[in-house]
Amino acid sequence: MRKGLIKVFSFPVFLGAVLAGCVFHFANRGVADPDIWWHLRNAEYLLKTHHFIRLDMYSYTVSGVPWINHEWLSELPYYFAWKAWGLRGIFVLMAVLIEIVMLGVYYLGCLVSGNCKAAFLGCWVAMFLATVSFGPRTLLFGWIYLIVLLAVLWRYKLHGKDSLFLLPPLFLLWVNSHGSWLIGLVVLFLFVVTGLFDGIGGTQQLPRWSPAQLKRLLTVTAFSVMALFINPYGYKLVFYPFDFALRQNLNVASVEEWASVDFHSFRGKALLGAIFLVLLITVLRRQSWRLESFALFLFAVYSSVTYMRFLFLAGIIFAPLLAMRLDLVPPYEREKDKPVINAAFVMAAVLFAVLTFPSEKDLSRDVQRLYPTKAVGYLQSLPLADNRHVLNDYLWGGYLILNCRNVPTFIDSRVDIFEYNGIVRDYLDFANLKGSLEVLDRYSIRYALLSTSSPAGYLLRHDPDWHAVYSDDVATIFERGSAPVISQAR
Repeated sequence: MRKGLIKVFSFPVFLGAVLAGCVFHFANRGVADPDIWWHLRNAEYLLKTHHFIRLDMYSYTVSGVPWINHEWLSELPYYFAWKAWGLRGIFVLMAVLIEIVMLGVYYLGCLVSGNCKAAFLGCWVAMFLATVSFGPRTLLFGWIYLIVLLAVLWRYKLHGKDSLFLLPPLFLLWVNSHGSWLIGLVVLFLFVVTGLFDGIGGTQQLPRWSPAQLKRLLTVTAFSVMALFINPYGYKLVFYPFDFALRQNLNVASVEEWASVDFHSFRGKALLGAIFLVLLITVLRRQSWRLESFALFLFAVYSSVTYMRFLFLAGIIFAPLLAMRLDLVPPYEREKDKPVINAAFVMAAVLFAVLTFPSEKDLSRDVQRLYPTKAVGYLQSLPLADNRHVLNDYLWGGYLILNCRNVPTFIDSRVDIFEYNGIVRDYLDFANLKGSLEVLDRYSIRYALLSTSSPAGYLLRHDPDWHAVYSDDVATIFERGSAPVISQAR
């Protein structure tokens, strides 16, 4: 009986439960992400028509322009969860995905260090960095695929366990789920190449790849690359990440998560602390690097410093690397395990999640605080001939796509298609009060749906040609040439 309890409620399981409870606390932020709304609409269209979206059908500014829905596969689970349980369904799926990622990082730490305590400590670095992308994001699927990739490669390199056959189907799923598959290809490349050399500059190396191992890796890599082209958009989907890097300059320059890390912020300091901690332990313990670990470390540092979005990537990679270096932490001793105490903590973690789980009302209130839920009713009451030219806040475009379907958007968070056609530049000019009235004239805008506190809203309030016809704490609707305010909600 005791052996069975130890197996089910062992100390490593206890640490995993504590980690899961803390992750749930940080992930309990609601589901009000700007992208989730149009993801749900995309999935609905696919399931109802059995056709993939190939042209824009949500806006009037780029209507009919070719568009690739490069995250179509990862949209479907969110849609099924939403249809089954509403906003709570989205939250459940989001929480499960985040827990899978963080527990997967814990597994990686245990795998490379053989020490569950060191892996647990390393995961705290990952948790603080990963909060940058906690939300109902399709990117979470990409991070799960990355963890699977790292587990397969490290099992092969450190323990000789060959699960490389999983990689081609993994990349097939990945390319249809999210553009982060390119990160996975870089990681695979680093593992293959570093295995060709001995240690460099103080690094050490496990035995080089044998000819048989190298042939196996190259074959699997070739099949993985070929698997990328098994998608509904062909080569265009494979080239999308490169297109993003080369053509979406305004997206990278203006969207917060693509900004460089602010080292005055909490996350910036956490990143610096993680880098310093890894290097400090390395120096004090006079440890050498394995070549593939050093390459991964440099890749994670460069990516996360350059783009805040990749702090999550840094957390996934730093945690197991830190666990490797914490060899001073005493290892787990099975014979000293206390399964009853472990079970009590596991149950406490489950109870904590149940008691703090948000209600549908809580989630709806969070949405109402950030989105124009009340203003949508007024927009939907407008005659179709009038509401074809509404300029909307960028962050609200996705919400309108799902919840105000008779009103085409001016712009939404599918930034790529709008940047290619000059809409992003015009919107930024409008929002930054750089020729705002000229932009309104250029697109023959009749109505503007703006944040009540926006600078552009202040401008329109003081322009004689524009008048507020609806206002609440979140949104104000302006009409060109209308009478003063006729509708207010508080």
